[in-house]
Amino acid sequence: MLIHIHPENPQPRLLRQVAEILRGGGIIVYPTDTIYGLGCDIFQHKAVERICRIKGVDPQKANLSFVCPDLSDLSKYARQLDTPVYRSLKQHLPGPYTFILGASREVPRILKTKRDTVGIRIPDNKIARCIAEELGNPILSATLPGDIVEEYTDPDLIHDRFEKLVDAVIDGGIGGMTPSTVIDYSSGDPEVVRIGAGPWE
Repeated sequence: MLIHIHPENPQPRLLRQVAEILRGGGIIVYPTDTIYGLGCDIFQHKAVERICRIKGVDPQKANLSFVCPDLSDLSKYARQLDTPVYRSLKQHLPGPYTFILGASREVPRILKTKRDTVGIRIPDNKIARCIAEELGNPILSATLPGDIVEEYTDPDLIHDRFEKLVDAVIDGGIGGMTPSTVIDYSSGDPEVVRIGAGPWE
């Protein structure tokens, strides 16, 4: 199923439809401010496992992250949000960054790393944030399997390739080709794990 959602004014009816798919354990491909990604409700354990199978990765080693609708959600899912860390997050989010933080008890075990950390995103993309908001909790943020190539920027081509593997592909326009910049704050000081779409000083 291909669902066309307006990037600037996401239609509430369609957002509700997508949220229902996710609540029912469904998987979507959706746009972010960087690349299109695979998503599900983070509390739907079987859906997370399905995404790991599509990617061909072990859930325990997958380093999965998720999308929150805004900063107000962060303290629910992350520990150690002291003032300098929070200030940095506030400065860079929404934006093309994934921040690795200490995971709170609210984070499902399947999403935690061995170090008890979790990756959190608030993309500068209305569709992604509105889906998470409509759902009422974060959605998984996982890259599409294989190399990130040009066909992963076009929702029609993504739909052709993944329609049998996912429940819906969200068309929010042409996507980017560069993933997010990953910054690890879990030990207190920022450590650059990957330079991507977001600049880092």
